[in-house]
Amino acid sequence: MSAPLHAHNQTAWSEFLAELDTWAASGRRAEFWWRDDDATKPGPALDRLIAITGANPLALAVIPASATAELASVTRDYPNIDVVQHGFAHTNHAPIGEKKAEFGAHRPIQVMRNEILEGRKRLTELFGATFTAVFVPPWNRIASSVAAALEACEFSRLSTFGSTDPNAIPKQINCHIDIVNWRGGRGFLGVEPVLDAFTALLSGIRTGALPVELPVGLLTHHRDHDDAGWLFLEELAPVLADHPGVNWLPVVPEKGAR
Repeated sequence: MSAPLHAHNQTAWSEFLAELDTWAASGRRAEFWWRDDDATKPGPALDRLIAITGANPLALAVIPASATAELASVTRDYPNIDVVQHGFAHTNHAPIGEKKAEFGAHRPIQVMRNEILEGRKRLTELFGATFTAVFVPPWNRIASSVAAALEACEFSRLSTFGSTDPNAIPKQINCHIDIVNWRGGRGFLGVEPVLDAFTALLSGIRTGALPVELPVGLLTHHRDHDDAGWLFLEELAPVLADHPGVNWLPVVPEKGAR
């Protein structure tokens, strides 16, 4: 498979595609999944995201306190979308000077547990079968005491960012690559940094050099993308959908690839 026609960095694309080709040649398929955060309502950005993903799986992390019936109406039309719970109100409760967190160790555990349950109830009522019981803490941060309470709240997965703990309860399904440069102006991180990160991660997994559990998670934020970010996703999505060395999975892999 050749690099996308409009790709901005041919070398990075070529190396990424060569890595996928190596997976395919060995009879293996690299597994990917896609999580997009901060959804609350429909709009042009969400429409563009849905158009890019096409029929392939997308985990849409929805903020319960701000979720609208209009969003639920849209997602019901797309069986490839799984709605997952993105905290409760996406409110920072960390003291000044600490990293932002809604479910850090800053409030009583019962208060946070009640919010999680209230959010789950609201998403279940709004989205019905589209809702999948996966908890995504805002800013990808969660206190261990809160994570330990998720199973009792009937969540099958916890999703944050970075490496996973294979012994964690509930199971973890994390994202590994975020395309937004949050510390450098909140624009697109860049074709080369993103693809180089994908290539290095996939190579490490394939060779056993990295103790990373599949699938590899792509993290996006449709409300924050600039034009360069959207262009990259429009080039990346068809590759992940069509390459014989790729298997694109839903947020709960046991449900099978679509």
